[in-house]
Amino acid sequence: MLGTYYYHEIMRKTIVAFGTMFNQIYIRHDDASGNTYSDLKVPLAYGPSQKFLARLEQQGDLNKPVQITLPRMSFEMNNIQYDSTRKTGITQTFKAVDKNTSAVKKVFMPVPYNIGFELNILSKLNDDALQIVEQILPYFQPSFNVTVDLVSSIGEKRDIPLILENISFQDDYEGDFSTRRALIYTLNFTAKTYLFGPVAESSEGLIKKVQVDYHTDTNVKTSKREMRYTVTPTPADAGPDDDFGFSETSTVFSDAKSYSPTQRKDI
Repeated sequence: MLGTYYYHEIMRKTIVAFGTMFNQIYIRHDDASGNTYSDLKVPLAYGPSQKFLARLEQQGDLNKPVQITLPRMSFEMNNIQYDSTRKTGITQTFKAVDKNTSAVKKVFMPVPYNIGFELNILSKLNDDALQIVEQILPYFQPSFNVTVDLVSSIGEKRDIPLILENISFQDDYEGDFSTRRALIYTLNFTAKTYLFGPVAESSEGLIKKVQVDYHTDTNVKTSKREMRYTVTPTPADAGPDDDFGFSETSTVFSDAKSYSPTQRKDI
């Protein structure tokens, strides 16, 4: 088990999916007549808010001409915790088809983990920060689902809920008029994702026939079959990614026989 190399990039994909949600935030400034004279896209970067605050505080020339320093946003992953409320059987597996080789794979059920994120909104003006916050909060009630391709090789896509846990606010301003002011809104999120183990080869092929025998008595061991329902794909050689239908047949029996799963015949 341990020592077998695999890397599905699940955490990286979850981080990218979280950041992508907030990379199209804009703020506008209007004049007294209601005409827009400034339309700015809020920059987003990965990293803690302390790094950006330190950059503002350590910049010696406060009058240095720049296009825009604030507002801006930053986010980071700050914790990973196992979620026992979504636990499944540790030995339960399911089959999937490799998208590249079409081979049947055996995959253990994923392990549920909660990944914590912190989104920081830094702004000089409170109205700018409120514009950003108001474009985010209505989507979380308190969760918003994002579809992530967790295991690309088998096409395992799942909806990952992003839950808004809490919001905090601070005004980081101390000193004289030459000191830069930074309003900081901090939004904490939890992403309920899944971590998959290695994808192994399956010794069994695809299931291409389902057969069900109906009995008139609840005691299957003593009663005999009365009807058999069979379902097969059409065409019979269809693969998982093909466009196919199903052929359904029902057969009535009165021979008092039963199907033997071990011998795979009626006895």
